[in-house]
Amino acid sequence: MTYLYLNGYFTGGFGETSTSTSSFTTSSGCPTPPSSTTGDIFACVKTSSGSFEVELFTASAPRTVANFVSLARTGFYNNLVWHRIATNPAVIQTGDPLTRNGGGDRSLWGTGGSNTTVPLEVSNSSLHNDRGYLGMARGQSINSGTSQFYINTRNNRGLDGSYTVFGRVISGLDVVDAISNVPISSQYPEQPNNPAQAMLISITILSGS
Repeated sequence: MTYLYLNGYFTGGFGETSTSTSSFTTSSGCPTPPSSTTGDIFACVKTSSGSFEVELFTASAPRTVANFVSLARTGFYNNLVWHRIATNPAVIQTGDPLTRNGGGDRSLWGTGGSNTTVPLEVSNSSLHNDRGYLGMARGQSINSGTSQFYINTRNNRGLDGSYTVFGRVISGLDVVDAISNVPISSQYPEQPNNPAQAMLISITILSGS
């Protein structure tokens, strides 16, 4: 299965108000998650460039978040490559098990997924593909999301309505920017030249209450 994006690119716009975080840190290196009155879940994403924290929108994308959390807790996301570092739309993307440990056939990177699928969840019109927001990648079918996800590194509202927005980075956006600036391979477009510089090491689910 090949994972595709629309080619539209838009700037400007706004998203949900960011949530402030505590100055304390967990053993994973991320800030202690703030209390959530909405039931949202927080996760610490550890990468080769450092760690960042995300808030997952359980009310807006319940099935997508549940699948993401389940995969993270089983270690599915451990040691994968941010295999897509793109400028149009401006995103970094990971979640393909074919990239584990930076190995395998690089011509197949971006075509793998998990054995679970989730439907498109776009009922919340207040969520947009703005900078720092997470979206679920998919194939040709709108209901073919599995494990691959992306983070918008700039505003990409041309993707709205076609991809589930299910979270946002609430601390450590500079780490996302660092990954987006990793040099790209001349042989494999949008892939990092050195996979070791663009590794997703782990995703730890944190308590949100």
